[in-house]
Parts: sequence; C-alpha cells; structure tokens
Amino acid sequence: MTNLQKLSDAGVSIWLDDLSRSRLTSGNLQSLIDNKNVVGVTTNPSIFQAAISAGEGYEDQLAAFAGRSAEEAVEAMTTDDVRAACDLFAELYSATGGEDGRVSIEVDPRLARDTEKTVEQAKGLWEIVDRPNALIKIPATPEGLPAITQVVAAGISVNVTLIFSLDRYRAVAEAYIDGLERAADAGIDLSTITSVASVFISRIDAEVDARLATIGGEALDLQGQVALANARLMFEAYEEIFSSPRFQHLAEQGAHRQRPLWASTGTKNPDYSPTLYVDGLVTDGVVNTMPEATLDAAFEGSVITGDTVRGTYDEARTVLASLARVGVNLGDVTNQLEEEGVSKFEESWNSLLATVKDKLDK
Repeated sequence: MTNLQKLSDAGVSIWLDDLSRSRLTSGNLQSLIDNKNVVGVTTNPSIFQAAISAGEGYEDQLAAFAGRSAEEAVEAMTTDDVRAACDLFAELYSATGGEDGRVSIEVDPRLARDTEKTVEQAKGLWEIVDRPNALIKIPATPEGLPAITQVVAAGISVNVTLIFSLDRYRAVAEAYIDGLERAADAGIDLSTITSVASVFISRIDAEVDARLATIGGEALDLQGQVALANARLMFEAYEEIFSSPRFQHLAEQGAHRQRPLWASTGTKNPDYSPTLYVDGLVTDGVVNTMPEATLDAAFEGSVITGDTVRGTYDEARTVLASLARVGVNLGDVTNQLEEEGVSKFEESWNSLLATVKDKLDK
C-alpha cells in the first residue's frame, strides 16, 4: 500500500493544488487520479498566471481572441480549463456524493474588498463553468464573508480561501451556515451545496519562525510548531460548530459540513520534512491540497501514524500560549498574512493580464 493510499484511508481527501492546459491534454492529471489518489483540484491566480504565461496549450485560443480584451481571454481560458477538469472528475464526484471530484476557480482577486462585485462575479463564474462539481473561491476577507453567505444562499458551492486565524475561521463557518439557512428558506436542495474552508498552513510558520528568530533563546523551540497548532484548533472549532443543534437541523435537510481544507502545505523551510504539513494534519473528514512537489514527497516518504489532529488540542493551546509568552502576537501575524495573501494574488492576476495583453497585441 502506498503512503498516499494510507493517507486516503485515514480520511484525508488528496487534492492537487495546480491546473494547466497541458496537465489536461497530456493525461498528466488523469495519471495523478489513477496513481496518486488525487480526488480534486484547487487553482488560484498565481497558478493560472504561471500556466498561461508559459503559453503551452493556449496558443490557438489566444489567437482566436485577437482584438479582444485580456480579461475576456483570461476568463475563457481559465473557465475552459476548470470545466474540462470538472468533466474529468465527474464520475468521482458522483461516487462520493459530491464531497470530492471538485475543482475550484477563484473570483478576480482585485474584488477581495468588494462584497457586491464578488457576489456578481461568483454567480457569473458558476454559470460560465456550468458544472455541479465546480467550487467558486471567495477570500475570507471581512468583505468576503457576506459574499459567502449570499453565494451559498443562491445554491452555489464555495471554497473559502485565505483563512489564517481561528476567529476568521469561525466567522467563515458562520457565513456558510447563514447561507445554508437562507437557501433552505428559498427551497433550494441543500444536498447540492458543498463548501470547504481553506486554512493556510506553511505561511504561518514562515512568518512566525522569522519573528522567533529575532527573539532567540527559548523562543526558537517553538519554530515549526505554530502552524500545526493553529490548524488543529481550527479543527476543534469545526467539530464544535458542525455538531451544534443549529447545523444538525440543516443536516437533516441534506446539508454538508464545510470541510477544513489544508492549503499552502508545501514546507518553505528546507530544514523541515517536506511532508510536515501532511503527516501532522491527518484526520478523518479533511482535504489536503498539495502542490505536485509535496504530493511526490508524500508518495515517497510520508509517515502516516494515524490521527494526528484529534486529541492534540490541549498541546496546541500550550504552543500558542507559549508563543504569546515570548512576545509574538499571532493576531498581528495572521492580519499581515491576510493582507499579503490578497496582494500576492492581485499581483499575479495583474501580471497575467499584462502577459495576455502582450500576446494579444502581437
């Protein structure tokens, strides 16, 4: 049995954090489904910026958009790729009752601070992709929270991205449940709506470790522990929220839990195991979306020892209490990372549009 099979058997859905036209047309994605337990895909503006800027497989479509705007061309290329990937996962989507076989596409990151425009584009992307196993990604900014509720209320499945703090995780779950209640009031079949909450992992350690390094001494003992502790406490909150009477009432009408999705799971510190954020976040009922390098590392060397999340909550609280005691404000870290996350996706999107415009102008 492979390590990835052991991970799947432990209840972790393995998704690939990448998509490109060449992965679709070469059979690479199908091979990962067949051989490496991949049961879903996530994308983001940086992934499409890298894929389309490389140009491989997009030449004919770009030529067809000559004389039109870069925004139109990018929308067509990205939604075509997501639709094709959705079709590839269609059978798996049906076999898992809609839990897996999902493919995510993100709203324009420049709308992260605009609720109404986010809602408008989320609905537009849902219509263009036109597949029940698509997930529309909406950032968990303060402006994104009411957008999540409105989009879920319209019967659209959502991947909530850029979650860094426990408080924001709780707000995201609340926004999802609010949306389900409105959908139920509107007579929408709740079993058709699915959502995941994307909790970013490695970026927490990258920033916290840097701050601990400036403090030195005993603070260094906390390096590499905070991201896992933060994520484990979010899973504790998930168990509390989705076992509540309020959600159980919705579950009786067919509602799905909003599964935690571990994102940004490639380690950024070369001194850490490349599977640190895979092996340390094993529990039944979660998604781990991995870049291919992490997927390969997990295939080769993951050590699956059973559940590494449930039963760790007191230890996680001790880690975060120690972090505060040495003078690192985790709230300040997560606020900074949210701002940086939005900015990085905006930069990637603007770079993609500029690249496509150059290609269209030639």
